[in-house]
Amino acid sequence: MPDQAMIEEPLRPFDARMLAVGDGHWLYVEEVGRRDGTPALFLHGGPGSGAQHAHRRLFDPSRFHALLFDQRGAGRSHPYLSLTANTTQSLIADIEAIREHFGIERWLVVGGSWGSTLAIAYAEAFPERVNGLVMRAIFLGTHEEVEWAFVEGPKLFRPDLFAEFIALLPEDERSDPLTAYLRRLADPDPAEQAPVAQAWAAYERALSELAPAQTRLTAPVGQSARLPPTPIVEGHYIRNDFFLEPDQLLRDAHRLHGIPGVIVQGRYDLLCPPKSAYALSQAWGNCRLQLIDKAGHAMTEPGVTEALVAAISEVGERR
Repeated sequence: MPDQAMIEEPLRPFDARMLAVGDGHWLYVEEVGRRDGTPALFLHGGPGSGAQHAHRRLFDPSRFHALLFDQRGAGRSHPYLSLTANTTQSLIADIEAIREHFGIERWLVVGGSWGSTLAIAYAEAFPERVNGLVMRAIFLGTHEEVEWAFVEGPKLFRPDLFAEFIALLPEDERSDPLTAYLRRLADPDPAEQAPVAQAWAAYERALSELAPAQTRLTAPVGQSARLPPTPIVEGHYIRNDFFLEPDQLLRDAHRLHGIPGVIVQGRYDLLCPPKSAYALSQAWGNCRLQLIDKAGHAMTEPGVTEALVAAISEVGERR
């Protein structure tokens, strides 16, 4: 078990670089831990949110050589917010490009929310390159999950927040708010795009915690007026069904049978409810599903980060 004191503070990368992956995209990639440690890859959520300092804390620096990168259009990668050649298949190819660039044969892959979607898709495409999976808040990229996360779930459990979310739309569009929001998120006119992007980001943030500090669609104090990136990239992926065939990830879960893993799942995750994690665990078979009581969606929910650190240590020892 790693010494928690070693990973309390975000770790400084021992190296960082921009990596050209084609289609005009340059990815920001950083390395933390030790160069001769167990190779691990972290996949951030969103899509579009970028890797965060807190994600570095998941990896014991005395044991792991962890790579974190900002996916196409996200964070410090260039061009920022680009949707050109920004698909699930492109991101899978980028992961392989990173692996080959660093001369890694096989690695542990870690991801949460959208990062779990990408981790599953990558592992199903290249199972021989993955020696373990640790994932949080499973999202399988289906229309049913999107409708639940943004419409049906909030209607039932956060009706006040849902009412505020649809109030930004003309009355005749409120019966199908998801379509209306997605159309505006794709609008190049800042007057149309910016208000719904800010509302979407605040909505997701409020839905991600079991006991949210923020209960209204207002930006946190001190937040930059810069257009939030996640809604723009996320909207692009939702409009394109995450570039996946219907039920693709569950259909191909048999390809994960040779890969050990752990799923860490908040029992009261409103955005990515346990139904998807349970379905994947049953289809996968070679994994342990750990439900965290009194936890919602966010990695910062009580007990979630601790469970991830322990799971990464556990699966990392099996290489």
